[in-house]
Amino acid sequence: MTVSTTDAGPISASLDLGVIGNCSIAALIDRRARIVWGCFPRFDRDPVFCALIDNQIADGDAMPRKGVFTIELVGMTLCEQTYLDNTAILSSVLSDDQGNAIEILDFAPRFVRYERFFRPPQLVRRVRRISGRPRIRVVIKPCLGLGQEPDEITRGSNHVRFVGAVQTIRLTTDAPISYVVDGVPFAVDRPFSFFIGSDEALRAEIEETSREFLDKTTDYWRGWVRSLSLPFEYQREVIRAAITLKLCAFEETGAIVAALTTSIPEAPGTQRNWDYRFCWLRDAYFVVHALNRLGTTRTMEDYLGFISNIVDSFTESGAEHLPPLYPITRGGTLDEFEAPHLSGYRGHQPVRFGNGAATQIQNDGYGAVVLAATHSFFDQRLIQPGKEALFGQLERMGELAITCFDKPDAGPWELREKEAVHSFSSVMCWAACDRLARIAGTLGRADRKAYWKGEAKRLKAVILDQIWNEEKGHLVSTFGGADLDATLLLIAELGFLKADDPRFVATVEAIGRDLTRGDLLLRYATQDDFGFMHTGFLICAFWYVDALHAIGRREEAKALFGRILKRRNSFGLLSEDADLQSGELWGNFPQTYSHVGMINSAMRLSRNWEEAF
Repeated sequence: MTVSTTDAGPISASLDLGVIGNCSIAALIDRRARIVWGCFPRFDRDPVFCALIDNQIADGDAMPRKGVFTIELVGMTLCEQTYLDNTAILSSVLSDDQGNAIEILDFAPRFVRYERFFRPPQLVRRVRRISGRPRIRVVIKPCLGLGQEPDEITRGSNHVRFVGAVQTIRLTTDAPISYVVDGVPFAVDRPFSFFIGSDEALRAEIEETSREFLDKTTDYWRGWVRSLSLPFEYQREVIRAAITLKLCAFEETGAIVAALTTSIPEAPGTQRNWDYRFCWLRDAYFVVHALNRLGTTRTMEDYLGFISNIVDSFTESGAEHLPPLYPITRGGTLDEFEAPHLSGYRGHQPVRFGNGAATQIQNDGYGAVVLAATHSFFDQRLIQPGKEALFGQLERMGELAITCFDKPDAGPWELREKEAVHSFSSVMCWAACDRLARIAGTLGRADRKAYWKGEAKRLKAVILDQIWNEEKGHLVSTFGGADLDATLLLIAELGFLKADDPRFVATVEAIGRDLTRGDLLLRYATQDDFGFMHTGFLICAFWYVDALHAIGRREEAKALFGRILKRRNSFGLLSEDADLQSGELWGNFPQTYSHVGMINSAMRLSRNWEEAF
């Protein structure tokens, strides 16, 4: 996929972005090959490049004032961008009307060295001349400490250090340092490389190291993609989604973040601006399901390890409620605060760091943990010691699920001012009991199997009585309620009802009637703490596709899936939300949930390889 854009003066921020990374850090690159987002030394730290959410443009200039790293071709009229096939390496070809052109290759090094993964908190930008005598201007304006400019800038023979109170960033390059620091244009008469990252000296020749890192990183990604289990159809789409999902994994601990950004609003002017650079337990089942289907067992096992460590810590703490989200290292704070000095994405404030949802009661988490951990007991590819011990800890999750299945909570959409007994939370509590019965069976624990099977049956009877609305003729989103929400589309997938159960079919039809807006879906059509929904939540559209397929409307599901794929940006990526009319992407980016939904739907809809030819 190749995309192009012209240089047409000042432009506003956009989510038409590519992503690069190495499972330690990641960065977002816009349609002019500018790095506009990137946190160091890991996803959840301060954004060193923050122009995406602080995009005030200097008077008469298309260049953001700060938080950006650009390599600008003087006189550029065209920028064509594409990923190198089956990699996370982005190529940007910049050209002008005089026959001058350069290529920028952007990547974060990732490969095996000394029998372990080498994934430094470092980005590499490699520039080469394609034609003519091109001249470039390098502008690097990192921020250190939530949008603050460096306290000091120092330089050496081949490096520049940007010094702040919290951290120091180092740029190492074989380009003329004075030209880089002063923003003076210079000719690209040979390849140049730029290493930006932690304050560590590069102890090797720059050009040679750049070539080596590029070659080995290319080989890594192509080898990783070669190992994927892919559907016959939608292969390019699934490969890009799988790479993006991998880039959202923090390999050190196994955590997978919901997205790489903070405070991209779900819709303009709504103040639904949240920090998504953390790990939500709710995502666990869907993420593990996608990873399993892709065959990425190492990433899946690392993620399950992260979940298991959460179970260990929770059990030891004696806490009464399981937090719905965690930092990617499980330490530190998730305290939410605003940064008013940052202007916000397209001026939309507030800009938030941390996430107050961590203190909410969300009762679906117990089921999410058990559902994810169930893979450890059935997937023979995984090396999971201590299964009996883990089962004992999961039973603690199940007992809490029994206690709270009919209690009010903030629900799957994290309402901040309203509580109710949410159907999805209750069904997830049932799922915890149901899966514990299955786990007990595989462990030969007949007594515990009978216990959990009995509890699952008891919960199911209560839940069905409360969430079936006879007058409406469909399932509803809260106990005794009358409204719909999109999580009801998951009832069959979770195994609570069969897909051909008339109650589920009627609910899918009702959601199609009341929550669809064109090809997109609302999470719900009722008013919440911030008003009504103005964008479609993309994962819900994929859930609807899956539900249509499950109830037998397969051609309709496949056609809808094809139209939803057109909502992806120029690089094949998705955010959280899309405008109901224009389709413009909103919400944090790239959104793990959306890409997981895409993968799972593609796997369901594709012909299998045996049928293909």
